Amino acid sequence: MTKKMTITSIKKSKGASKLVMITAYDALFARLLEPSCDIILVGDSLNMSFAGKGDTLSATLEQMIYHTNAVAQGAKSSFLICDMPFGTYINPDEALRNSIRVFQETTVDALKIEGGEDKAHIIEHLCSNGIAVCGHIGLLPQAVRSEGGYKVKGKSQEEQEQLIRDAKAVERAGAFCMVIEGVKADVAKEVAKSVSIPVIGIGAGKDVDGQVLVFSDMLGLFEEFTPKFVKKYMDGASLVKGAIKSYSDEVRSGEFPQDIHTY
Repeated sequence: MTKKMTITSIKKSKGASKLVMITAYDALFARLLEPSCDIILVGDSLNMSFAGKGDTLSATLEQMIYHTNAVAQGAKSSFLICDMPFGTYINPDEALRNSIRVFQETTVDALKIEGGEDKAHIIEHLCSNGIAVCGHIGLLPQAVRSEGGYKVKGKSQEEQEQLIRDAKAVERAGAFCMVIEGVKADVAKEVAKSVSIPVIGIGAGKDVDGQVLVFSDMLGLFEEFTPKFVKKYMDGASLVKGAIKSYSDEVRSGEFPQDIHTY
C-alpha cells in the first residue's frame, strides 16, 4: 500500500472494492503483510496462535496494547484495528475507560467490539467519545464457553432476522464497518445488503464486502486444526520445520558455518 486507508475510504469501498484484512501480532509479520492488505487486525486470537490457549478469553488489555504497539512498528502505513478483549467492555463507562487507554498508549486507528443489538449502546457511547469502532457479529469467539462451542449462525429464519437486526444496530450505533463470522453464506449476503457500511467476512462466504483471516492459519503455520473456511496459501509449518532440520543437520556435520559466514 502506498497510502493508508481511512475510515472514509473504508466506508467508500462498500460496493466498489473488496477489503483485505488479516491478523498480525508482531512487527516482523506486520511488515511482511502490510504491502498486500488494507487493514491489519491485532486479534485476541493471539491468545491461541501465540500463547497456545484453547480460546481467546484470557487475553488481557495489557497483552493487546503490547502487541498493537509491536504491529504498529512494523506496519506504519496500514489501518490498524485492535480487538478489545473479553471483560473490558461490560458496560459503557468501563468500555470507554479501557478504550481511551488503548488509544492513548498505542497509535491504533480503531477498536473491535463483539456483539450486535446487545452491545449497540456501548458502541454508541464509544463513538460519541471519539473512539472509532469496528463491530463483530455472528459467531462470537468471546462467547464460546457460554454457547458451548463454536457454532455456525444463520441456520434458522430467526437467526437470520437477528443477524440483520444486529448489523443495523451496529451501524446505527456509529461503527464504520463490521466483521461477520461463522455465518451461512446466503445469510451473510443478506446481512451485507442490509447495511451501508462494509461487512467483512470470516467463514461467511464471498458475497460480503471483504475477507479476514488469521495469518497463521492461511500460511499453514498453525497445525492443531484448520477451520473449514480457511484456505492454506502455503504449508508454512513444513517449510519452517524443513529449514530448521537443515540448519540442525549442518551444525552437527560441521557444514555450517562456512568461510563466508565467518569474520
